[in-house]
Amino acid sequence: MKIVCGTSFMMYGYDAGILGGLLLHPPFLSAIGNPTSTYTIPMITASYDLAACVTAVGIAFFTFSIGRRGTIIMGNIAAIIGSVIQASSYSVPQLIIGRLFTGFAIGAISSAVPTYLSETGTEIGDRGPANALNAALLISGVPLAYWIDFGFTKMYTQASWRVPVIFQCIFAISSGGAMWFLPDTPRWYYARNRWEEGDAVLARLNDAPVDSEQVQKTRTEILTAIEAELEANSSLHWKQFLTMGIIDNTRMKIIRRLCICFWLPMLREWMGSSLIAYYSSIILSSVTQPNLVSLIAGVLNTFFALGCFPLIFTIERTGRRSTLLYGAIAMSILITIFTILVAIPHSPTILWAAVAVIFIFMFVFGYAWQGAVWLYCAEIAPLEYRHIGGAATATGEWLMTFITVFAGPIGFEKVGWYFWLWVISGNVVAAVFVFLLCPETGGRTLEEVDYLFVGGGLTGLRKEFHGPEQEVGEKEKEVEMRERVDEGV
Repeated sequence: MKIVCGTSFMMYGYDAGILGGLLLHPPFLSAIGNPTSTYTIPMITASYDLAACVTAVGIAFFTFSIGRRGTIIMGNIAAIIGSVIQASSYSVPQLIIGRLFTGFAIGAISSAVPTYLSETGTEIGDRGPANALNAALLISGVPLAYWIDFGFTKMYTQASWRVPVIFQCIFAISSGGAMWFLPDTPRWYYARNRWEEGDAVLARLNDAPVDSEQVQKTRTEILTAIEAELEANSSLHWKQFLTMGIIDNTRMKIIRRLCICFWLPMLREWMGSSLIAYYSSIILSSVTQPNLVSLIAGVLNTFFALGCFPLIFTIERTGRRSTLLYGAIAMSILITIFTILVAIPHSPTILWAAVAVIFIFMFVFGYAWQGAVWLYCAEIAPLEYRHIGGAATATGEWLMTFITVFAGPIGFEKVGWYFWLWVISGNVVAAVFVFLLCPETGGRTLEEVDYLFVGGGLTGLRKEFHGPEQEVGEKEKEVEMRERVDEGV
């Protein structure tokens, strides 16, 4: 399951980075008619992100019916179609249509894979490393695309850009084909009232009989969470979504949690993730020698991927909240230093210092925010609405990616280094957001996360540090609720 999900996400990263090394390649430009408009190249690049955003919104209405597994298979099929259309393109409209298909594919995959991984873990400590590995493979797809581009663009034939584009079919065929033989998650089966299938998958995941203590314990927790969320649904109303979670009358703060699923990935893109990955060649061209741009861009994206791997071994010890919070603070400082270095009069020393700072920034980004956001959003979404949480996560990700990827090259051309002030503000807002609104979800089962939000206060989060009497009172309420729901189950 980890390998199949990781392969899907590596295709996601590969597809995000593949055009970055081809945008200035003469055979590629010749094939699409050598466009001269300032907006053509950004539109080709960003059409993919726009399609992913629209897809993430649209599929929220039916992915609960087809399941996490079905959504991933559907995404891989669309990726194959989009890759073939792009690789055979001889015009801008055809290329954009191909990008729209792959955007649909990535919108589906990015909304379902993190949920699938989180819901198939058998131990509390499984979710963090699994999602961190998934994110590391995602980002590894970006430098892989850059290095393949780097090699193929030494040729000046049509194959030099068509082969790298069609190469992503290998990821889609292997991932989608293998997923066909895997089951969906036990939590999805239980939520769909398919008890026997849920029991069977839970037993296979735990490598134990259905009547074993571990399987029955997990089964009871899942059904308890479903019952508790159904009880909370009575106070759920769509109008509360218009307040973005500020007004939330649901007992478990369902709306606020889904809004967090939307805002966290949106903030990640505001912080400069895709902007730097997509346009690393353009960004580095202003701070280094032209003959070194492609080489350094490939190394930069490799550095970004390497930053994701330490998280696999540390996420369960450092926690999600601390990783996100301190990462955002460190990145705010680093991107501010980078902006100062590109704003002051240039010298070779200053330019190379700017390159060094952006390298460190991308390494910290890979470690602190790339994997932790996918993990946190998958954990915080309520079970009955986890498909909506996945869709909200993908929507926030791709909406801001579209905005930054479309506006990025235009901003660099029109306002120069001032555009980095927008990126700085994203990092600062992210740190404040995590500090105020994001409780720690590590060390808990997915079902226990529900009880973090049973409480009041400014943010609606449960207060975990109270006086003795108040703490005992809340514990008694939680135990009473669990016992009452258990009896119903």
